[in-house]
Amino acid sequence: MLFSQKILKWYHENKRELPWRSTKDPYRIWLSEVILQQTRVAQGLPYYQNFLESFPTVYHLACASEQKVLKLWQGLGYYSRARNLHATAKMVVEHYDGKFPNTYEELKKLKGIGDYTASAIASICFGIPEPVVDGNVYRVLARFFGVELPINTTKGIKYFKKLAREVMDSENSADYNQGIMEFGAVQCAPKNPKCQECPLNAGCKALKDNKVQLLPLKQGKTKIKNRHFNYLVYLDSKKNTILEQRQGRGIWQNLYQFPLLESEKEMDLSEVKDKAKNADYLPSWDTADLYNGQPIVHKLSHQHLYTKFWILRTEEILVGATPWNKIHAFPVPVLIADFIQRFKI
Repeated sequence: MLFSQKILKWYHENKRELPWRSTKDPYRIWLSEVILQQTRVAQGLPYYQNFLESFPTVYHLACASEQKVLKLWQGLGYYSRARNLHATAKMVVEHYDGKFPNTYEELKKLKGIGDYTASAIASICFGIPEPVVDGNVYRVLARFFGVELPINTTKGIKYFKKLAREVMDSENSADYNQGIMEFGAVQCAPKNPKCQECPLNAGCKALKDNKVQLLPLKQGKTKIKNRHFNYLVYLDSKKNTILEQRQGRGIWQNLYQFPLLESEKEMDLSEVKDKAKNADYLPSWDTADLYNGQPIVHKLSHQHLYTKFWILRTEEILVGATPWNKIHAFPVPVLIADFIQRFKI
């Protein structure tokens, strides 16, 4: 039995019942694929359902405000995915009359849709034999064929795409692509893969050479950057606070936060006062208390944020402030959402 036939047989016997597997609607397939990038199914499923409830069609998503889209996305991370999702919906409505393009090449022209997502939509919705290559597929192919090319190099990416095309079932690309991704997520998992009961174990090169835990290979490791965040949580006598929207192309673009003082090292109260004085847009305060004695360490893919929340109370009414009981409506980073949930005025 061929590699692809074994994948298909395993998939038909073991696939999880998931809502996007009962449709070929490009909108729903696209939505599920974007949400599930860098997200586990268990975490992504409620978001998928909430998005469909709020935006049942691409038209609803295109007409929504960015703030509402970001709020629904809150907690998933990688917020550029949400902004691209919104931008793509507008493109589909404005340039394609609300219908997703039905070719791999045209799909790739949409914002935020790369090789993987275009391949998934093309094969699942339109039956185009375009192989998907995501983290799960890299792992299955690298282990079974014993490929030791790093998956994050140009040479490696090209090689795995070519290999994926050679071994796929072109006559049943939709099920095959979903099958190999499912196989990598469930059977050939990153940790504790089920090798002894694997239908591919007889021909698996990594299992034979005792390299299952070593593959796939990645070249180098990105250096982790440490940053120190000091959030200024203002509270006036009317229980108002200050929120500002993050600008620029850094992390959490367009999300909301409390006024932020970033520093190269951990700061104490006197240092916070000095730094705040130099930022003339910040109001003064009467009392200051540190909410968390030790910095909260929030880990992102390439940076660790050492965060303190300073509770600053003032008798003056803050200008342009937001009532504390209204801040739940704003899309904020999960770090701030957790603080808001815990903090009691």
